[in-house]
Amino acid sequence: MVKVPKYYQVKNQILELIAGLDPGAAVPTERDLAERFGTSRTTLRQAIAELVVDGRLEHTQGRGTFVAQPKLMQVRQLTSFSQDLQEEGWRPGSVILKITCEPADAEVGAHLQVDPGTPIHRVERLRTAGDEPIAHEIAHLPEPLPDLAVQLERGGSLYRTLREVFDIELEAVEDIVETALADPIEASLLGVDTGLPMLLVHRTGWDADGRIVEWTRSVFRGDRFRFVARRRLNDDLPVVAGSR
Repeated sequence: MVKVPKYYQVKNQILELIAGLDPGAAVPTERDLAERFGTSRTTLRQAIAELVVDGRLEHTQGRGTFVAQPKLMQVRQLTSFSQDLQEEGWRPGSVILKITCEPADAEVGAHLQVDPGTPIHRVERLRTAGDEPIAHEIAHLPEPLPDLAVQLERGGSLYRTLREVFDIELEAVEDIVETALADPIEASLLGVDTGLPMLLVHRTGWDADGRIVEWTRSVFRGDRFRFVARRRLNDDLPVVAGSR
């Protein structure tokens, strides 16, 4: 028989306790929970930490622990970040942190298939849902894009701006999804603890002529997002979840 760790038992007990509670509902204090479940606070904290990573609880230093909002789910192909969230009933938002035109370094040049030193646009944004920060992204764009900052401020969606202003239409994308731990800068921007597991997504986008028109690095809060990939059996390529 497999021995179930104590913290895992406590984790399931907490899940039973919060079942049916609305998002935002307060969870009893660590002391109360430890007494209720007959366990140490160290074991309890391990259980809570896993539930935070799982997206079931939210913990804020000095405020306490609360039932988390349901995870946002992305199952899209070439739609924008804004479209994805709107279709799921969320209010999307975007905060432009910086837009620059700069020479491509070796890594960016390799992904965009341009020579190092080639001028490219770098768009850094904080993406939100209902005013909650949920993703930090940096897009690299190789095309000449006059007044990109002004146009993006007006249009909001990068894909819509590329399509409607610059006549650049994405035809295909590839998303590479992996896990990473939040560094201090990302943690500060997203309002999470340093070291929280994140979803790291690298996206490459092509136009109808096969030219690469974007390479983007996005870091999504692992406690708020999940990605779903679906495939049609008669297709050559999988439909890979992602968002912009």
